[in-house]
Amino acid sequence: MATRGRRTGQLTLSVDAARRLALAAQGFATPRPTGRITRRHLHRVFDRIGLIQIDSVNVLVRTQELPLFSRLGPHPRTLIPDALDDGELFEYWCHAASLIPASRHHLSRFRMELAARRLAETQQGRWFKIRESGLLDTVLQQVRERGPLAVGDLEGRVRNKGSWWDWDDTKIAVEALFELGVVGATRRRNDFARLYDVIERILPADVLATPPTPEREARKESLLLAARSLGVATLTDLADYYRLNAITSKPIVAELVDDGALLPVTVEGWDKPAFIDPQATTPRAVTGRALLSPFDSLIWNRERTQRLFDFNYRLEIYVPEPKRVFGYYVLPFLLDGQLAARVDLKADRAAGVLRVQAAHVEADLDDPRERPRIAGELAVELKEMAHWLGLSGVGTTGRGNLAGDLVAAGVDAFAH
Repeated sequence: MATRGRRTGQLTLSVDAARRLALAAQGFATPRPTGRITRRHLHRVFDRIGLIQIDSVNVLVRTQELPLFSRLGPHPRTLIPDALDDGELFEYWCHAASLIPASRHHLSRFRMELAARRLAETQQGRWFKIRESGLLDTVLQQVRERGPLAVGDLEGRVRNKGSWWDWDDTKIAVEALFELGVVGATRRRNDFARLYDVIERILPADVLATPPTPEREARKESLLLAARSLGVATLTDLADYYRLNAITSKPIVAELVDDGALLPVTVEGWDKPAFIDPQATTPRAVTGRALLSPFDSLIWNRERTQRLFDFNYRLEIYVPEPKRVFGYYVLPFLLDGQLAARVDLKADRAAGVLRVQAAHVEADLDDPRERPRIAGELAVELKEMAHWLGLSGVGTTGRGNLAGDLVAAGVDAFAH
């Protein structure tokens, strides 16, 4: 529900209306397409959400594949790799490591220029070391002459002693070149390793010929794109979407409001003002179901997820097993506009089975009248996911307050 304050005339949204607005902006108010899924559908998803975060964890499927499944259902798993290989997408640091449409490369150029300035000005640390040693030029020459190359293909690597994540100087150099935008990356399909090559061999010439957008204008356009992808957002939400500084973003958001490009709104129960795109529409209802990646742009901001859905979500990969509450790799289950349940999933490729390690319904829906409906919808989604992943079936270990209902809905029961 939306109302206007008597004194200010400012729009006030209920949390329910804000939630529906956010879901629509992220593509969840539109039914999944029927028939063959093509590159055109991929473009539509990126037009809505702007970018897809990358993560290497593969206990289920790598996270960048899940946002397409959530919005499109089963689709060719080659869609993203093919688009990346064809130069329609590029990988860069944006909201963490992300895939971004190549048509927006010009908006990331200011980040590359900031990296170049940092490299030139630094007087200590690892970037100073690789700059002064000439290693940047040596690595770039290797990539130019022999690319695309994985890090392991680069010559002259000397392992640093220390923790496993302690990069050697050659790794630091190629990652610096990546951040500078001189080198780009695709992904090896069998093991997801980055393959580095000079950017001219990765992105089309017309993309690279597009003049870089000046920094302030790039920040302004990015904030506006974030607003369109979020539906409704606070200043912090807007800045977080493309990992911009909130303090620097504040006067730019104010300018967007003055220009009429954003409308200030109040969301009931939120302690900070929010903003919406004047063209945004709020559906009367949101129906349908989706399993969400832990890094889906709908929920990657955990504090915002709490505000919108009253859903306290933390990924427990790094929590010791005895202390985990819901499981190792837990996906929220979106049903008819609510985050209704959460499932800990594992693709047991050796057995050809999608394993539900645990399944929990949310406390406010833990009702004998609600659980069968939720479990039935979740069972259908799990079976679709299993088929999409080339697995022969779905089974549950029996952990969690929804596991018994999943078995009743036709999911096989496994021993713990």
